Amino acid sequence: MNEPSIIRDKNGLTEQEYLQSYDVTIYERPSVTVDMLIFTVMNQEQENYRKLPEKSLQLLLIKRGEHPYMGQWALPGGFVPVHESLEDAARRELKSETNIDHIYMEQLFTWGDVGRDPRTRVISCSYIALVDHTALQVQAGDDAADARWFDVTHQVLEEKRTNRDEGYEIEWLVKITLRNELEELTATIKIKETVSGRLTEVTREIVASEGIAFDHAKIIEYAIERLRNKIEYTDIAFNLMPPLFTLSELQQVYEVILGKELLAAAFRRKIADMVMETNQFTKDAGHRPSKLYRFNPMWRRK
Repeated sequence: MNEPSIIRDKNGLTEQEYLQSYDVTIYERPSVTVDMLIFTVMNQEQENYRKLPEKSLQLLLIKRGEHPYMGQWALPGGFVPVHESLEDAARRELKSETNIDHIYMEQLFTWGDVGRDPRTRVISCSYIALVDHTALQVQAGDDAADARWFDVTHQVLEEKRTNRDEGYEIEWLVKITLRNELEELTATIKIKETVSGRLTEVTREIVASEGIAFDHAKIIEYAIERLRNKIEYTDIAFNLMPPLFTLSELQQVYEVILGKELLAAAFRRKIADMVMETNQFTKDAGHRPSKLYRFNPMWRRK
């Protein structure tokens, strides 16, 4: 039986010999970070107790306690050591800066613009999660001076379309506003979508930013867009719900994320397979009892 031949490169090295002699300083290595977008939906203060409380989309931010952007607000995150996975780093940083642990996060996007961090070349992998805030105890830690929920609004200020040969170009100006009882942060993002034949290119540029560190305004805008897309075809919204809920409460969550009102009949047809009826009803004072539902984890198999 013939022994397998040993493969050598142009310098006569086997793979093992090549790896042993490899010089890691050949290429300058950028730093890698993780950033987490933790969204929730909260009830707003309601003067009329007989009405369902209005809801708002909220994002968790930390106030930077160190340079750069000291005193400004940023997404929770930090640097990834060489021997730590991206997922492990994301969970460690989230725990150390906000005290949040044991939640499901999905990778959102990787951000690699050359000048996005004034310290050095930094590539960041962002993660997104929807959580029930009532189950969390948020507390600032590590290098964060504070950690707070901010109400998020996403407003299209301007839209312009230009037809071109074999395609078109659409440009939007989007204003992001983040506010709580203490502060208001704003940013304007220019989004350009260029379609030429089968090629589509989308770019984002921060036109103005007030109080939001790094390029995090751009990441937040993109996350909201992705969230609106995902809620249309997945069950991600149920991460925001308690074990039992009414269909009206669920519809409000969809509406606040999508930024528009939905027809009740059409909405209930859309989510019919995702929920299961219970024999329980609400008991809130001032409200007519409503049937309570729970999430159906087997809905995709119907």
